[in-house]
Amino acid sequence: MNVSLDGKIAVVTGGSSGIGRAIAAEFAAEGARVYITGRRQAELDAAVAEIGARASGVRTDTADLSAIDELYRTVREREGRVDILVANAGAGTDAPLGTITEAHYDATFDTNVKGLVFTVQQALPLMDHNASVILVGSTTAVKVDGPGMSVYAASKAAVRSLARSWAVDLRGRGIRVNVLTPGPTKTPGLLGLAKAGQEQDFLDSFAARIPLGRVGDPAEIAAGAVFLASDASSFVNGAELFVDGGHAQI
Repeated sequence: MNVSLDGKIAVVTGGSSGIGRAIAAEFAAEGARVYITGRRQAELDAAVAEIGARASGVRTDTADLSAIDELYRTVREREGRVDILVANAGAGTDAPLGTITEAHYDATFDTNVKGLVFTVQQALPLMDHNASVILVGSTTAVKVDGPGMSVYAASKAAVRSLARSWAVDLRGRGIRVNVLTPGPTKTPGLLGLAKAGQEQDFLDSFAARIPLGRVGDPAEIAAGAVFLASDASSFVNGAELFVDGGHAQI
């Protein structure tokens, strides 16, 4: 099974921390040249330094369409193409029904849906036959773990729906679109939902509902991304790959 990404040009949004950072690092290790985005320059610089010479950072807020245009101008000038796109940038906070505000809704959908739509659409002129688009989903789209995540879950359900439609829209172009869906994973984003001092108890509460008995590691999610990015998945299109320890499967 050939999972080498040697010579490929990859863009990973939200690549300065967590799952995106792990994906970018694994892509670079497999030989890709990786452009990562993030909103915070210090985290972006640290990620690039950790990943090494195959990585470059472009500060980008994917909810800002002009920033997406600037990202691809940079990639076009330096590389001329995009072989792999991982639309990973996402955000979500809890707000139970009755407390949802317009600002909460807009912030979630602007990043998770609008930003994702235009991240993919603006990349298309740089993509050729055999390019791979990977949309990062969430098990919250199919499994309710607790109250307050309805808006975030709805935004991730939209991601799955978009992948199906885009696989049809791109028929004949040879561009594959798939969804990579992590389960609960030990990232700064997940830990940020825990109360101070209760992080381990928070992780343990998820682990108790996962058949493998633990939360995921970002490197495990990255391995799934490498598969979807590589020629090993050349006939996988419009699909959803769960890397969740069985969390959403029971």
